[in-house]
Amino acid sequence: MAPMLEAPAVTPISRRSAPPTWLVVALACAGQFLVVLDVSVVNVALPSLRTGLGLGAPGLQWVVNAYAIAFAGFMLLGGRAGDLYGRKRMFLVGLGLFTLASLGGGLAQHGWQLLAARAVQGLGAAVLAPSTLTLLTAAVPEGAARARAIATWTAVGAGGGAAGGLVGGVLVQGLSWRWVLLVNVPVGALVLAGAARWLRESRAGGGRRLDLPGALLVTAGLAVFAYGISQTEAEGWTAAATLVPLLAGLALLVLFLVAEARTAAPLMPLALLRVRSVASANAAMFLSGSAMFCMWFFMTLYAQNVLGYTPVQAGLALVPSSLAVVLGSKLAPRLMPVAGPRTVAVVGTLLAAAGFAWQSTMRADGAYLTGIMLPGILMMLGAGLAATPLAALATSGAAPGDAGLVSGLVNTSRTMGGSLGLAAMSTLAAARTAGRTTPEGLTDGYALAFRTASVVLLGGAVVMLLWLPRPAGKVA
Repeated sequence: MAPMLEAPAVTPISRRSAPPTWLVVALACAGQFLVVLDVSVVNVALPSLRTGLGLGAPGLQWVVNAYAIAFAGFMLLGGRAGDLYGRKRMFLVGLGLFTLASLGGGLAQHGWQLLAARAVQGLGAAVLAPSTLTLLTAAVPEGAARARAIATWTAVGAGGGAAGGLVGGVLVQGLSWRWVLLVNVPVGALVLAGAARWLRESRAGGGRRLDLPGALLVTAGLAVFAYGISQTEAEGWTAAATLVPLLAGLALLVLFLVAEARTAAPLMPLALLRVRSVASANAAMFLSGSAMFCMWFFMTLYAQNVLGYTPVQAGLALVPSSLAVVLGSKLAPRLMPVAGPRTVAVVGTLLAAAGFAWQSTMRADGAYLTGIMLPGILMMLGAGLAATPLAALATSGAAPGDAGLVSGLVNTSRTMGGSLGLAAMSTLAAARTAGRTTPEGLTDGYALAFRTASVVLLGGAVVMLLWLPRPAGKVA
């Protein structure tokens, strides 16, 4: 593995005795759970939002996109802010913004109020998410214990995404659409109180300042690129409304790299991308995310639109898959010391690819056991096995002073990969469906999405096999 980059050591700020490691892990995982849950929980409430606030199809799309664009755009900035101004401070700021925006969204009386609240939620999540992983890696020394902690973080995050459909369905059917947002308020307040009381502050020393030009360029570039991705489903990949923001976002990111190469204190030291574990694991995470993220989306649509499940039934149908991803995440750190992170990641990705290939044989009259449960378990068992070693590798090669930035990069790779993959798969599915709304027509589109995702995962396994570092002893 490449040697760690030289950087200022992490400086503890608080004089309070260190809290128990399990408590730090629990608080970090609770923050991550809220962030990931909110990506998926709102989907179930979209039909109710149409009638409750009078939002049309474009407005409903922006309920999802406003969160995703702000989340992706500010992630690297949020990670570096944690390094410079304090990981605990940024955790509290991010969670506070997220909780207040959830309250505002739940009480919204007009569509624009909800969209504004969703954008602020995304900003809060972008500040919060990198801090959850950084607090965890700072509290647990590198090695087997950290691998287990990252496995828990991975499992909780994946569980949040999986639970979104079930939680959203129960809240919408039992209460109203407002509670998919309001439910974050008491949970967020509880985690805020615990974090303020028990977490210790730390940040990277050396008196570095925030690279403002770099922060503006990368935030604008990621946000504009994410906006372009969000346009693909409605406008297609060749429309000007899609191509202009995609190209503009790429141009801004190129300018960001040029600026980083010339500044004395860059937001993201480019040498970080020359660390093999960081670069390869983030590339693998991008590819995996582009395939894995669409699983919950298309499985929920298949269950409701084709098999006729209610939202709650669809959420319950995916519970075995949710348990499988937790199992895979907890098995991974036990296998990593024996087989090595690279092997575990590759095997997990191949298992997931087999599950996606199985799911692509879905039929309009499919049975639950073979049409949802078993392929879903295989997909998510593989996802859990792969995610933990990739996150461990991605955070193992950077200096302590860059921990927040690397955590932001991990989340950015996964989020941008997922957004791009979902846009691409949705476009493919819509093209195959060709306007047919029959169960058979919809199934054809969903099956193509799963088949394509399987091929992407096979490509990701090849990338992992050839590029991820071989030594297992450094991270497991």
